[in-house]
Amino acid sequence: MSFLRSPVSIFGALNLTAIAGSTYYLRSHLIYNLEESEARSDEIEGTLRGHIGLIEESLDRLEGKATEADRGKKMDEYYGKRGRYEKQSTNNDVHNLILVASGYLIQPAALPREDLNALGVKYRRIPILSIGRDIYCDTRLILQKLEEKFPSGTLGASELDKKAVEKLLEKWTIDGVFPQAAQAIPPEMPLLNDPKWVKDREDYMGRSWAKEDIIKGRPEAHVHLREAFELLEMTLLADGRHWILKTEKPSLADIEAIWPFHWLSSMEGALPPALFGKDNFPKVHAWLDRFSGALKAAKSFAPKVTDLKGAEAVQYITQAEFNESNTEVDARDPLALEGGQDVESWPIDSGFNHRDRGQLVALTRQEVVLKTQAKVGHKDIHIHHPRTNFRVRAVSGGGKSKL
Repeated sequence: MSFLRSPVSIFGALNLTAIAGSTYYLRSHLIYNLEESEARSDEIEGTLRGHIGLIEESLDRLEGKATEADRGKKMDEYYGKRGRYEKQSTNNDVHNLILVASGYLIQPAALPREDLNALGVKYRRIPILSIGRDIYCDTRLILQKLEEKFPSGTLGASELDKKAVEKLLEKWTIDGVFPQAAQAIPPEMPLLNDPKWVKDREDYMGRSWAKEDIIKGRPEAHVHLREAFELLEMTLLADGRHWILKTEKPSLADIEAIWPFHWLSSMEGALPPALFGKDNFPKVHAWLDRFSGALKAAKSFAPKVTDLKGAEAVQYITQAEFNESNTEVDARDPLALEGGQDVESWPIDSGFNHRDRGQLVALTRQEVVLKTQAKVGHKDIHIHHPRTNFRVRAVSGGGKSKL
């Protein structure tokens, strides 16, 4: 589901209007039910390399660096560079397999979400990512895991100062810009007339979503958003660069920075032209337009991602193997928790009324991993939460948590 491999899928999720939970599952369960883990990893790596080649081709065409005659060349080249395991097969039609390497499952805009309930997941925010029976929650952790798992296709920077910019942009947009963006939604939005949806939003955000309160809060939200637009216009984009880190194509820094602005600009009435029009912020709008063009081009040339049904996705996930085997529990962590201890974990910024509970599998500075059980099939599932803006504590009186 990642923008790193399929730009349309990740941004459809990140803009929070196409609410989506995405699922990565092992190709062998779809085709040959292969059990060799090396073969499985090899095919997935080849698939993602092929996707990256298609994305780069589309961007090259957009920039006039390639023609129609070049279609497919980079995909073939990148796919062929994969490497640890060469599967022996009489079927050489490799590209037929590429189309089934990933899938997505659209979720309802409001609770309940029965597919997640079937997996034993209480976490209520979306998107989520499944790689086998490992469920990754929160886009911060999702992007990190995809960057780590597919280093040959990474969009993140390698230089430390640029990595710092990426991390600062992540925190700025998620913790600073997005709460104001949510307050700026137009009161004419039809969903604000749906009591069920309004109640769901109030459960999610912990504040009123009554139409009159939305109207009352919009001017203050616009004050903060105009300041954010000005920061982009007058600093990061001031010298006329096309992308945040002066790269040739969109990078992870652009993804971290652009998503709340991209979301708002797609919502009629959210950003009054008198305050946020192209005359006021020409460089920001040019950046948004370039990014939209890159997404459109990639959508045109990228392979189709499989659209799954609920029971089908749950079956693929519960029948897969685990993606990770990490059982590290940091002995120096301030919470002083122990592996195997019963704990619960939940976000503290939004969606905090829904807590995942299970046995502690791993606890590092970056993430907490809980073992729970799917309601369908009763297989163990590992739920991964980031540490940032999440709380973890022992339950049933059996832990040493200092919280």
